[in-house]
Amino acid sequence: MGESTAQDRFDYIVVGSGSAGGVVAARLTEDPSVRVLLLEAGGADDDDNIKIPAAFSALFKTRFDWNYQTTLQKQLEDRSAFWPRMKALGGCTSMNAMIYIRGNRADYDEWRDGHGASGWGYDDVLPYFIRAEGNTRLGDPFHGQDGPLRVEDRVYTHELTHAWVESAVASGIKHTDDFNGAEQEGAGLYQVTCRQGRRWSVADAYLRPALDRPNLTVRTGALASRVLFEGTRATGVAYLSQGREHAAYAEGEVVLSGGAINSAQLLLLSGIGPAGHLREHGVEVLVDSPGVGQNLHDHPAVPVLWHTKDTTDLAEFFGLPNLVRWKARGTGPLASNIGEGGAFFRSREGLAAPDLQVHVAPSGFYDNGLHEPTSRAVTAAATLVSVKSRGAIRLRSADPTWHPEIDPAYYDDQGDLDAMVAGVHRILEIAEQPPFAQLLARHWMPADDSDAAVEAHVRQQTQTLYHPVGTCAMGTGEAAVVDPELRVRGVEGLRVADASVMPMVPRGNTNAPTIMVGEKAADLIRGTDARSTR
Repeated sequence: MGESTAQDRFDYIVVGSGSAGGVVAARLTEDPSVRVLLLEAGGADDDDNIKIPAAFSALFKTRFDWNYQTTLQKQLEDRSAFWPRMKALGGCTSMNAMIYIRGNRADYDEWRDGHGASGWGYDDVLPYFIRAEGNTRLGDPFHGQDGPLRVEDRVYTHELTHAWVESAVASGIKHTDDFNGAEQEGAGLYQVTCRQGRRWSVADAYLRPALDRPNLTVRTGALASRVLFEGTRATGVAYLSQGREHAAYAEGEVVLSGGAINSAQLLLLSGIGPAGHLREHGVEVLVDSPGVGQNLHDHPAVPVLWHTKDTTDLAEFFGLPNLVRWKARGTGPLASNIGEGGAFFRSREGLAAPDLQVHVAPSGFYDNGLHEPTSRAVTAAATLVSVKSRGAIRLRSADPTWHPEIDPAYYDDQGDLDAMVAGVHRILEIAEQPPFAQLLARHWMPADDSDAAVEAHVRQQTQTLYHPVGTCAMGTGEAAVVDPELRVRGVEGLRVADASVMPMVPRGNTNAPTIMVGEKAADLIRGTDARSTR
């Protein structure tokens, strides 16, 4: 790769501009003496469909999508699941459904108490959620109002979503107007990471305000291929750009923020992982770290659909008049994030916290929204948020351009399947309550509410909720990949900061928790603490 030049030397190199990486790069460059290189495999976030909240699924299987597929899942009737992941500035914050959920207090306390992730209990991470957040309605003691991440009540909500929430309350679930406050359980409308009806990604919130800083260098179209080492100290990153391999060097640290798939793959390509697996692919072993790529899990979701009557379908509003309205004022149906409302509840008595979430979409949204609606419909998706099954990321090749093998092991633990079946039954019960019931014409799927039909439906229709975590899990046990300071065990000068470090997936959408990881990672690198800097 040749000799490095002054242009190739930085204090820190951050790989990945998504939920955590964009935060880390922006926060570190607040110190004008610190030079940061941010590498992003994708390009600019310059497509209208990124900004239009209702259009996020139009980005799937495009140039913006890594377009991952899982291995065949034996519990899903040997189907492969499609996993979209964003490949552009902002990472998945430029493609997600913008739902602002932090997870449950119990999640972070379990990270601390069950996995040895000291400093990551709920009371430890709450200041980072607050520091990041700029909430337009909610404030102390649980919310921030002056952080860079805009959080607002959606400017458009369909009547079907309001009706579902009212029916959920009628069925016995309490109403809530804040899933991120004192208690998570309840039914209500989701707040979103939007600004005046437009998506507000990490690229918008953190990166663009930092781009004029002379100490931040952003290189797009740069696919990291391996971490460079001198002995066991990380000294830089090799990356592919325009058909050639380049190198950049870090005098301080390298921070991997590629997400649960890419960060694990990059560690494996760099010789950090299960020794036997690395040797199978001709990768020289630097550190035998058996946990790398393991502990993969995701929130599976199962759509329940009905044909509707006496109402509309969000899909019928995707025309020029509403596009003009949205462009001019940020209002109208295109400001919907599709998953407008929902609930958290428990599949059975005796659970310490909710294990199920619902996402309500006023349209026929299934198979990741890749099917064009042919009739008016509504969707309520049961989502398992406390997941027992564990899978793995493994290399298919030592070539960094090859996608790795992705096996989330959906429902390999019977308890996950049982909980999801219970969740679908609960959704069907809610649908019997007015006012939601009066807007329904007939069942679409499942065909009926028998146990056999519901279980078959779960196996046939399960899809990802786009929340993979865990493949570089933090903690103190032998399987931990990073320590509670996010430092990769066995080497120096290398950290991981993204959803892969989560030893257990939070109960809820993972964007806000991953931004929190980025905020805390920046403080760990700087040696500061949010509780002393607020």
